[in-house]
Amino acid sequence: MTVPGLDKTARDYAMTLVDLIEIGGSLLVLAAFAAAQLNRLDSHSLVYLVLNLVGSAVLATIALMQSSWGFLLLEGTWAIVSAISLLLGLFRAHNPQEAPSGGRL
Repeated sequence: MTVPGLDKTARDYAMTLVDLIEIGGSLLVLAAFAAAQLNRLDSHSLVYLVLNLVGSAVLATIALMQSSWGFLLLEGTWAIVSAISLLLGLFRAHNPQEAPSGGRL
């Protein structure tokens, strides 16, 4: 169906499944950020890191599918840093004697 005065069809304005997944990924990252800013989550907590990892990985995947290279760089880096932080935190939790001095990342 064509909208009067516009070249686009109503289908061009409809949200796709990818759009909904992208919004979900964004909400995960934003929820973690907001919770950390409101002192509801520690930025080194398991929940915070998992929210960031999953959300940014979803967004990076979509950026790759859409050849959005700047967004892929941003979200891919965000996912990698979150994954490394998560793995280091899990390693330290299981091997407290191996943890480097200085505490958290």
